[in-house]
Amino acid sequence: MYDVLIVGGGPAGLSAALMLGRARRRVAVVDAGHPRNAPATAMHGYLSRDGLPPADLRAIGRREVAGYGVDLIDDEVVGVIVGEIVGEIDGEIDAVSEGFTVDLGAGPALTARRLLVTTGLRDDLPDIPGLAPLWGTDVVACPYCHGYEVADQPLGVLASGPQGVDKAVLIQGWSRDTVLFTDGYQPGPDDLARLAGKGIAVETATVTRVVAAGGRLRAVELAGGRLVPRTALFAAPTFVPVDGLLRALGCAVTDRGWVEVDSVGRTSVPGVWAAGNVVDPMANVISSAGAAATTAAMLNTELALGALPIPA
Repeated sequence: MYDVLIVGGGPAGLSAALMLGRARRRVAVVDAGHPRNAPATAMHGYLSRDGLPPADLRAIGRREVAGYGVDLIDDEVVGVIVGEIVGEIDGEIDAVSEGFTVDLGAGPALTARRLLVTTGLRDDLPDIPGLAPLWGTDVVACPYCHGYEVADQPLGVLASGPQGVDKAVLIQGWSRDTVLFTDGYQPGPDDLARLAGKGIAVETATVTRVVAAGGRLRAVELAGGRLVPRTALFAAPTFVPVDGLLRALGCAVTDRGWVEVDSVGRTSVPGVWAAGNVVDPMANVISSAGAAATTAAMLNTELALGALPIPA
């Protein structure tokens, strides 16, 4: 029996595993192998790891946690049963404890005293021809992750509604040559004046295609066939949490539709914790890892003391 079974082996899951392994807990990480940032060639903003390919970070992390005795299981969780389980707890054989039985897609079922879910989110992209093949390279979402690499280039912002205006003003900090593509949305007079004051061009026609050549972005095509040359495009995907497991366990959700956790990562279901993008759409790689480290420390404290001694 594991003390903690972590579902999801990205930066959040591996960071939690590192903390728990160093706390001498028996830990397993089950990872289905679908990292959100797989299309990206490099990650940024992670102190000491800036520019490192995401796959390299995962490989380094897996080696580190394995060195602390953490089991790494490449599989998919297909079901969880909550209830009394029998196993070895703190050296005592056949002790009965509330816990979880976790069914895997290929391997044998596992048992654990606690679950920590770090399955992240997926990006649902705008349904525009040519956009998806460039995702993670010349079509991106986060200026803090990719803005520096495309600074002073002809940039585009694909975003409708008032939030598109704010994003265009933000992106202009990386390039004065910024065009806002509203894809049919008409900004109001105040927003148009604000954009004009910043020197940001506005294209309100429907975007019909993203044009590439040699695997690189070349232009954004508008209704009627007009091409607006651009070399990078900031799009606005819909963030969809990969939280099916948490919902199946009955975890409460917030008004905005995300699983609710307290300040240290506990869900409404006893013994079930969550961290990273699965509960926080705004977290980047380093903040996901940091949040998961805090959650792991508090989880270990609860295991040791039976309850957290501090308000959470």
